[in-house]
Amino acid sequence: MCFSANASFGAGIVLSVIGVISLKKVQTPSQIIFASIPLIFAVQQITEGFLWLSFSNPAFSSIHIFTTYLFLFFAQVVWPVWVPLSIYKLEKNEQRKKGQKILLGIGTIVSVYLGYCLMVYNVEAKIIGYHISYEQDYPAFLSLYGGALYVISTIAPPLASSIKKMWIVGSAILISYIVTTIFYEDYIVSVWCFFASIISLLVYGMMRRIAPQK
Repeated sequence: MCFSANASFGAGIVLSVIGVISLKKVQTPSQIIFASIPLIFAVQQITEGFLWLSFSNPAFSSIHIFTTYLFLFFAQVVWPVWVPLSIYKLEKNEQRKKGQKILLGIGTIVSVYLGYCLMVYNVEAKIIGYHISYEQDYPAFLSLYGGALYVISTIAPPLASSIKKMWIVGSAILISYIVTTIFYEDYIVSVWCFFASIISLLVYGMMRRIAPQK
C-alpha cells in the first residue's frame, strides 16, 4: 500500500485476520495455496510499512534496501507463480487444468526472469508525493513483454477457472490493474498491490464456497 506506513500496517493486520480465517476453511491440501493469498498480501503490506519507516525514521534506515527488495520479491517473483499455481491446484476439470498448467508455465517464466532482474539490475524505492515509486533498471526492450506476461499469469487463471464464481476474483484483479494503470501509472507496483490486496476478501468468500469440496 503506497499511502503511508500506518495504512500499510493497518492493511497488514486486517489481511492477516482474513488470511487466518481463510486458512481455517481449508479442507484439503489443494486449497492451502489459494487460502494463503491474504496472508502473503499481509506480509507484503507490512514489509512496505517498514519501508515507509526507513525513509523517515533513522532507526529503520538500515532495513531500507532489505525491505525494498523483499517487497519487490513478493510483487514480481511470488505472485506470477502463486496465483496460477493456486488455481491449478483447485481445478477439477481436466481440460481446464491443461490450460491452467500452461498459465502456470508462463508465470514461472515471468517469475524467473523478474527474479533474475531483481538480483542483477539496480532497483530503488523513492517517495514521490504520497506514494512509493519503485525505479527498476530492467532491460527496456523486454519490459513490455514481461509486463504483458505478468498480467496474463496473474489475471487469466481465475478467469479461466471452471470453479463457479472464480471469474469474479479475476475480474476484480483486472479492474484494479486497469484503474491503477490509468490513475497511478508511475506507481503500479505499489498501488496495484494495494488494490489487489482487497481481493483477499473475495478469496475468503471463495474459500467459504469451495471448502466443503473433498
